[in-house]
Amino acid sequence: MATPVAESRSNRAAVQATNDDASASKLSCVKKGYMKDDYIHLFVRRPVRRYFARWAALRKLLYQFLDCEGSNSEKGSTKKQILSLGAGFDTTYFQLQDEGKAPYLYVELDFKEVTSKKASLIESCSQLRDKIGATTSILRENGEVLSDHYRLLPVDLRDIPNLDDVILLANMDPSVQTFIIAECVLIYLDPDSSRSIVGWAEKTFSTAIFFLYEQIHPDDAFGQQMIQIWRVEAVHFWVSMLCQLCKQRQKYFLIRDGRFQKAVAWDMLRVYSKFVDANERRRIERLELFDEFEEWHMMQEHYCVAYGINDVMGLYGKFGFENDEQHVSKTSLPASPSP
Repeated sequence: MATPVAESRSNRAAVQATNDDASASKLSCVKKGYMKDDYIHLFVRRPVRRYFARWAALRKLLYQFLDCEGSNSEKGSTKKQILSLGAGFDTTYFQLQDEGKAPYLYVELDFKEVTSKKASLIESCSQLRDKIGATTSILRENGEVLSDHYRLLPVDLRDIPNLDDVILLANMDPSVQTFIIAECVLIYLDPDSSRSIVGWAEKTFSTAIFFLYEQIHPDDAFGQQMIQIWRVEAVHFWVSMLCQLCKQRQKYFLIRDGRFQKAVAWDMLRVYSKFVDANERRRIERLELFDEFEEWHMMQEHYCVAYGINDVMGLYGKFGFENDEQHVSKTSLPASPSP
């Protein structure tokens, strides 16, 4: 029988392996022409075929956040920050730099095993190192990169007190507008840890958007097949509130117990059909001949985008999915949501 320590190490290794898979998926999208990323090939060599809807949804919401200005602010003058939880080998910061859209501060957190590899790659590659500034401090053994506008730091997200210390080290300002990214992160943690992370984010950042991309619907035949695949890969799969019906449970997770003021959740099929730009859909649908739409539709229905909003300053009235009439707010939340 495995000890708790051995099980924890196994879970860490399995979660870290998902970073390699995600990076390979992005490389595949880049090679096929779905998306542009001049940096992902520096982190991974072998592509794995995937679809780009996840990237497109995050990018469009991220642009909305970065373009949002307060009523008394000049265009581009508002200080903003992005916090990426379980960032892995994500290259969004470097892409935003190229596009002239990088925020004042971009912070990435992950296990030390991951940040050490990323720090080493940044240090050894001038194409990456030049993007983060000449005064950068890189400590590859510690898994740390510290520059004026980009910070890469190691942390176990389950250690909430340590998260506070890391945010201080990253020099993040809790009062500044913050976009928090959690792509396929919380689902690999135990429910208590996931709830604690969401609660910590809500209490820490007063004006923030918490973006989630997660698997859903584990109870039907397709979902059960997905679970079996993850079990073979030794991934600790959490079938709980976050993995249930997209229309209700994600929103309850984000908003219950005094957390985010508003929450919205769409499955990825709806996101692709209703949120991704029509011109972009037509472009990518011409890239490859594709005749597996039924399976693709089922897969998209088993992933979702959800976001929670703290908007004490009233900045995000136009943020998010267009014409969404199904959001949940604190005033509309039942007193005792189903588990």
